[in-house]
Amino acid sequence: MVRSVVLSALAAALSATAVYAAIPTCGPNNPCPEATPCCSQYGQCGVGAYCLGGCDPLFSHSLTSCVAAPVCKSSDYKLTSLSDITPNTQYLGDSSKASWVSSGTPVVYQDNSLLLTMAPNTVGTLLSSTHYVWYGKISATMTTSQGAGVVTAFIMMSDVKDEIDFEFVGVDLEHVQSNYYFQGITDYGNGQNLAVSNTVQNVHTYTLDWQPDYITWSIDGRVMRTKNRNETWNATAQQYHFPQTPARIMLSLWPAGLPTNGQGTIDWAGGLVDWNSPYMQNGYFYAMVKDVNVQCYDPPTGYNSSGSKSYVYNSRAGTNDTIAVTNQNTILASFQATGEDPSKNPNAQSSSAAASSPSAGASKSSSAAASASTSAAPETVPGVSGAGNRGEDTSGVQSGGSGSAATGSSSSGSGSSGSGFSQGTTPSTSDAQRMRFVQGGSVAVVVVALGAVLFL
Repeated sequence: MVRSVVLSALAAALSATAVYAAIPTCGPNNPCPEATPCCSQYGQCGVGAYCLGGCDPLFSHSLTSCVAAPVCKSSDYKLTSLSDITPNTQYLGDSSKASWVSSGTPVVYQDNSLLLTMAPNTVGTLLSSTHYVWYGKISATMTTSQGAGVVTAFIMMSDVKDEIDFEFVGVDLEHVQSNYYFQGITDYGNGQNLAVSNTVQNVHTYTLDWQPDYITWSIDGRVMRTKNRNETWNATAQQYHFPQTPARIMLSLWPAGLPTNGQGTIDWAGGLVDWNSPYMQNGYFYAMVKDVNVQCYDPPTGYNSSGSKSYVYNSRAGTNDTIAVTNQNTILASFQATGEDPSKNPNAQSSSAAASSPSAGASKSSSAAASASTSAAPETVPGVSGAGNRGEDTSGVQSGGSGSAATGSSSSGSGSSGSGFSQGTTPSTSDAQRMRFVQGGSVAVVVVALGAVLFL
């Protein structure tokens, strides 16, 4: 997959051509302008939520444009309600008030788990942790969705596109794809399929043990793959292409098999999504997540430290030795604020009140996010107020790669009770479909296209 930052593609996201064209873009040798200083994970510039999780410091206006990231927090997250989840249209960086940020619609199921849902004309659901992990042991207990074109994912993603993946393609329920990336650099040799029993019918615990010197991928406590840092040396770049920067946990369900995607993506995903599929219930595809466990490890030896609350980058190299642990602020006063001006809040009663209380006016600002998203500039919520496209079509690639996790619709994600939901039976995957992924790895692509697409 290309730059596995991927967040599924949806043509409707690009329908507002005039708005899309007006949003400044960012990337190598093209940093964001001062007026919209934060480069989102979709390669577009804005303020507010653009400056929070996923803000890329390498392509933002300056290293201080992105807000500092909350440090790792060891915890066992029982995903039994929406009380610890805040929609991305409301979250302003206060990780003490929410452990997860959502886009799309997570739904409570029988008061003991959450469903990631994907209805027609949406790009699914994404949950992202508010706390980052800079090495640790991360486990997710879950089941996946199924069907051609339907992809479930549990990944780690850093703001500079270091990535570690478990990905599940809905036509192969007996394997999970493991993968890793360094700064989003495409390497189709990094992927490896791991055997597992039916991922829809059976609840499994998937674990990433991420150490400074190696990564292991485990299923139900059994180590299935190990990648050592010393195996990732790139002689041309003279550096290790190994994930090494603070990353968020991401759990997602997204439609890789859309007709607007490149043929490589569609082939990797097993075909086009069938929106009349019997695998849909209550009008949507679903994956279930019961628990996420995080055990934080100490930062690497010799790390830069001037505090204990947040991670920042002190160089555009974006490598392990350029991370500092500080006491810098992680909260914005409004969706008009940035890391360069975190106290900016047009809705506050007074500038002094905003300065003394960074969260002041947050509710007013969040309610204004939707209207701000349709205005000329600046854009405030990535994926809601603007779509992005950082990928390319890799049709014809025959091995390696991974189509990554990650994206959600513009729904606020309030969710609802799952009392009427029942999981269906799982028809067997055909041998032909299964062998496509068992042999030769996966074909992948990333076309990132999010948009203001509401559930119908």
